[in-house]
Amino acid sequence: MDKLTLLRTLRNDVAEPSTEQLAPSLDKLERAFETANPQEPTQAATQPSAQDSATRRSIARRRFAFAGFSTAGAFALVGVLVASNLLGLGGWRGGADPAAAAVLERAATAALTFTDAPLSPGQYLRVSSQNVHITDGQENNGPILTYRINESSQLYVPADRSDDWVWVRNPTQLVDVLTPGGEAAVERWHPSNAEARDSQLLRAPAGAFYGNAADSTWGNFDEMPRDPYLLLNFIYLRTLGAGPSPDGEALVFIADTLRQGTAPPDLRAALLRAATMIPGVTITDDEATLDGSTGTAIGRVELNNAKRVEIIIDPASGRLIGEREVAVVDIPESDVVAGDVLSWSSVETTVVDAAPAGGTPDGVTCVFDPRPDTFGCPTTGSN
Repeated sequence: MDKLTLLRTLRNDVAEPSTEQLAPSLDKLERAFETANPQEPTQAATQPSAQDSATRRSIARRRFAFAGFSTAGAFALVGVLVASNLLGLGGWRGGADPAAAAVLERAATAALTFTDAPLSPGQYLRVSSQNVHITDGQENNGPILTYRINESSQLYVPADRSDDWVWVRNPTQLVDVLTPGGEAAVERWHPSNAEARDSQLLRAPAGAFYGNAADSTWGNFDEMPRDPYLLLNFIYLRTLGAGPSPDGEALVFIADTLRQGTAPPDLRAALLRAATMIPGVTITDDEATLDGSTGTAIGRVELNNAKRVEIIIDPASGRLIGEREVAVVDIPESDVVAGDVLSWSSVETTVVDAAPAGGTPDGVTCVFDPRPDTFGCPTTGSN
């Protein structure tokens, strides 16, 4: 097997590169092959687990297997390929269709024009989010029951981001049960009585909840390039091995980062422009309504898991309204049919004058009191 054929085994849908595209990188490619160690056993490629303020994603990891190469050698090779424009980049593999690209470009321009409202000392940016998604469960040896739940939260980001951030994680709410006859069992798992509906209140300097950095699921905002092409390189490399496909996970990265609500305007614009270079991205809905707000849905079908992943944006302001995943085939064992919304999340940002009192970096459990005179946990609560 020659080296170009081996390269194609990494992504068998990569289009044929021209001689001019290959020429600047052949020396780097040669050095990568020469330094790879064929004796070291292949290991599983791992990434840090993804965490975000609306939900925790479970990311399926794929194993890398370069015949005759160590994991370290494989990642060294991939790093060279990404850095030298040979792997997974927009441009020579295509990108979004023209209509979707135009909407994304308009939104990116608006993101730079409509800058964030400035915060005065003592004020907070409140990021309100909710995530509705399908899940399932089984009681003893009974049938698998499919149902929807809603997880919502409010994140308070101070004017001085080194000060304490506050995060209110609301109780999980049952939305509906999709499996006929499953209501009683699901109610036992997600009881609606008041005693079971405690909130989690967290407080941490610079947003370091649970000991994690506040910026992003995948890294610090400052290290993310503002050039869209370089940013897409960064995204492909950072998400390598995660999700059902590199292009699908790149769109998930963009949605996750935008949904956090704390990315600066220039990064939001770069993320939207990076999405124009992801193959398969199209307009999926000209007027998509999510949690009462209407925008344009931009997404792509992920054939590996039969889902359509969408981000919904307001092109006039560049604001992310939310995201959703839609089934494109029936899933009989889960009572899901093609066209069902598997999950959706929304985000809204508002400037407020106060944040709830109390909380710890790992959270305290309490019955949250939203009244202005208490606004938080009336007691210390417990971890």
